[in-house]
Amino acid sequence: MKITHGLLLTAMLGAGLCAGAEIAPPAVQIASAVLAAPQELREGAAVLGYDAQGKLVKLREGSNELICLASDPNKKTFSVACYHRDLEPYMARGRELLAQNVTGKARNDVRWKEVAEGKLALPRTPHTLYVLTGSGYDPATGKVANAYLRWVIYVPYATPESTGLSTKPSDNAPWLMSPGTAGAHIMINPKKQ
Repeated sequence: MKITHGLLLTAMLGAGLCAGAEIAPPAVQIASAVLAAPQELREGAAVLGYDAQGKLVKLREGSNELICLASDPNKKTFSVACYHRDLEPYMARGRELLAQNVTGKARNDVRWKEVAEGKLALPRTPHTLYVLTGSGYDPATGKVANAYLRWVIYVPYATPESTGLSTKPSDNAPWLMSPGTAGAHIMINPKKQ
């Protein structure tokens, strides 16, 4: 993840992290992770982030329904997400599969099969995922460079017929991805500025 260096380097050294470490201090991870959430939900969101060894850990307990995920320090770009806590088993399983190098369609197939078999919990009612990406984050200003916010609304087993939505991607218009599957979701991708 790209983070502007000046203030971050000072904060990292002050936190006792090893020289050359790319992992932001917990306060920076929390401040940046919650930017994906609606303003009124940020303060109460739980936050998952990375410890000094790069392991995903809970950085902050939450008092509302959102869980926010800090940007992965191993990625070159900035990407944070917040989602309803009822999606956590599904999201956690996705992270487990990624750690096992199960990606793309294979990852989806495993999770969808486990949902169908009742082995993996996934709410049947709509739940939202907020995703904020950018080319970097400046902890001094709290700003994301080239910020882009999009929304994903999980609607398991939804179809074009049940939603009236197209299955074709479109800027500014919602569309249905993975229709008819456990992972069916409505994508809302605003046009990039």
